[in-house]
Amino acid sequence: RGGYVLRISQLRKMVVFEPKKKVTGELEELDRRSMSKVGKIHQTVFSPDGSHVVGFMVRRPDIAGMVKRPDVFLALDSFVVNDLGLVVSRADGMDDKARARLGLAWEKCLIWEGMDAKTVDGHELGWVGDVEFDAKTGLVSLFFVGDGGLSESLVGNVEIPLGMLRGYSKGCMIVADEAAHLELDGGLAAKAGEGYAKAKIQGKAAGEKIGKAAGNA
Repeated sequence: RGGYVLRISQLRKMVVFEPKKKVTGELEELDRRSMSKVGKIHQTVFSPDGSHVVGFMVRRPDIAGMVKRPDVFLALDSFVVNDLGLVVSRADGMDDKARARLGLAWEKCLIWEGMDAKTVDGHELGWVGDVEFDAKTGLVSLFFVGDGGLSESLVGNVEIPLGMLRGYSKGCMIVADEAAHLELDGGLAAKAGEGYAKAKIQGKAAGEKIGKAAGNA
């Protein structure tokens, strides 16, 4: 996983497994019979300053298809990837043990995805739809901000570098005023050479602190 970048959208809904018993061989080579399903990744957890991915919230299957169970936290450094999905690679890789090992200020951790993004002077840019980060260190490189709808598919989204991040305030990501002047990138219209570079992006989805989003799991 080290040495390359990922987007959180690439991991969303991936299935997480854990070995049924202590493993002495290579985790990557385990088959499904030797693993139990934990659940599916559905949210990415960021450090309190928002600059690093620290792990993921894993949604567990309902009991008997009816009773919902709280999510579990999976640390970024605690899994390997095989053909079936992600396999938990250490005994202290999830929940309280992982949080304690990483020294996380849990109630201050953030979930950027779905959060409104605004400049320091209050200009609305849209909402965070994706984030690019280093697979090994978790360091964020880009935030992708758009409206999540048809207009985004046409005109693309704004790629905001980590250096423009100014923090979190009242349910919003706060970025430098200069971000309002970044050009849209990645849309169908942009690829076709249409003049949508200055289209206005608006977002209505609100993000929230990890304590609420994860149900204090």
